[in-house]
Amino acid sequence: MGGHHPKLCELGENKMNIAVIGTGYVGLVSGVCFSELGNRVICVDNNQDKVEMLNAGEVPIYEPGLQELMIANKRAGKLSFTSDIAAAIRESDIIFIAVGTPSLPNGEANLGYVEQVAIEIGTHLESYKIVVTKSTVPVGTNDRVRELIQSISTQPFDVASVPEFLREGSAVKDTLNPDRIVIGTDSERAIQALKKLHRPLTENLIITDIRSAEMIKYASNAFLATKISFINEISNICEKVGADVTRVAEGMGYDKRIGSSFLKAGIGYGGSCFPKDTQALIQIAGQVDYDFRLLKSVVQVNQDQRFNVIRKLEEIFGTLSGRTIAVWGLAFKPDTDDVRDAPAIDIIRYLTEAGAVVKAYDPIATANFRKEVDATSIVWEENPLHAARGADALCVLTEWKEFSQMNLMELASMMSEAIMIDGRNVYNKEQIKASGFQYYSVGRPGLNHAEGKAAAII
Repeated sequence: MGGHHPKLCELGENKMNIAVIGTGYVGLVSGVCFSELGNRVICVDNNQDKVEMLNAGEVPIYEPGLQELMIANKRAGKLSFTSDIAAAIRESDIIFIAVGTPSLPNGEANLGYVEQVAIEIGTHLESYKIVVTKSTVPVGTNDRVRELIQSISTQPFDVASVPEFLREGSAVKDTLNPDRIVIGTDSERAIQALKKLHRPLTENLIITDIRSAEMIKYASNAFLATKISFINEISNICEKVGADVTRVAEGMGYDKRIGSSFLKAGIGYGGSCFPKDTQALIQIAGQVDYDFRLLKSVVQVNQDQRFNVIRKLEEIFGTLSGRTIAVWGLAFKPDTDDVRDAPAIDIIRYLTEAGAVVKAYDPIATANFRKEVDATSIVWEENPLHAARGADALCVLTEWKEFSQMNLMELASMMSEAIMIDGRNVYNKEQIKASGFQYYSVGRPGLNHAEGKAAAII
């Protein structure tokens, strides 16, 4: 992002003092963007090394535009980082809880961090505050936050739920230009303060009760995950009947009732939100004796979709033992270094367990990926062409822009066998026809191409 947001300082003398507790994706982006609007923001984290890193102007995540805004607002005196939660609570009017809610083994959200912050707030509360949960939390969590604070403090406070809807890779843009802001609270005082804080971002302010706000977040992510799994199921049928899923999705997307977003066939969703939130909503339903069959199927379809890459390789080679497979893309999506629940994790683990040598490349996410998967049969490359050189097949697992701009003829000539499994439909018909690749994509059997002739539909 170049320069500052045009709505900067629209709040003028009405700027607020805000504490954001937790400097993960949601907390850091929210804190930086609130300061960009002219507010005084204190971001809190209990990791002192991370606090020092942030105060030095370094960002622990890769997110376009974030570091520039952070440095600019720190210099302007509107943004600071600390591990002193007591001081941050004392000096702020509104306290945002933005700590992690990772999945427990059974799929439920782990609320331990949220509850600990609530206890800290109750311990250090000295005057009226608005306590806002921004983390994605199960329905009823804000009631629990209220109970914990009330059990410790007699000071007045209000609780609200304001869930985030940012996308990694475009988080700054999404935060400063949201489709809507959901504000869930039963306090008129909190409503007015939160409307004032968020109105510079959008006029689409949805005021509701706390439990509905909590549910809106889960329902939104579950629906988007459902769209992804649906189009992937359609892509699998397209491969068998000879239709092109990209044209099918295009035709569907023009229908205003459906919309074109999240209808891109591939190897399934990953990341920190959709996998965690779909599982959590299934658990929420189960706790009230409701069997959420549709969402269970969405999760199952998504898990299975990533293995289409493996199935295609095995149809081509039979056994994968002794084969060298190049992998382009380790992050779950482009423009992020996040590898949480990335399809590449399952795919590469399967390849190495099957006896293949994997040569892996990602422009940003390799360091994070190596923490998740480490095997002696993985060669970590710093260049996509080095990864492909001498490989028996190339699997494209993340649609980084640099991949789409490759000279495919040069690429094919470097490989032991010019075979490509394009898990993200990066390349078009013209690129493939001129390439010499034996090519397999997702739901586009007409583009499957081997030595100038149509390949068998797989």
